[in-house]
Amino acid sequence: MSNAAADTPSQLIDARIKALGDWRGETLARARKLVRQAVPEAVEEWKWRGVPVWSHDGIICTGETYKAVVKLTFARGAALADPSSLFNSSLDGNVRRAIDFREGETIDEQALIALFRAAAALNTSTRAAKARPKRA
Repeated sequence: MSNAAADTPSQLIDARIKALGDWRGETLARARKLVRQAVPEAVEEWKWRGVPVWSHDGIICTGETYKAVVKLTFARGAALADPSSLFNSSLDGNVRRAIDFREGETIDEQALIALFRAAAALNTSTRAAKARPKRA
């Protein structure tokens, strides 16, 4: 048994994937691999008592697992272009958007990679804009 206080976020995510032991673990592992591929400098975090989070200058997305879905929630998804129409959940909000993956569904990897990159780029551009000195 691991000591959660001593485990890194990456170790906690590894443990979650292993504990799920089914399609949800496989889907979460696949999403994690694609985030790392899309944004190699992304940081893995473990927040809110057990939610994997990937960040780069702010949250890119979270990876929640439920009985029937693996949900990737993009913190600023409403501001992202989604030409492949991946967002299929949390569509009414002003800020977040999510993708619910169900058992047996195929992941459009290239479209998801593009979405991860767009989310990281949006975070970076927003952070840079906030860092610029204001004109008098």
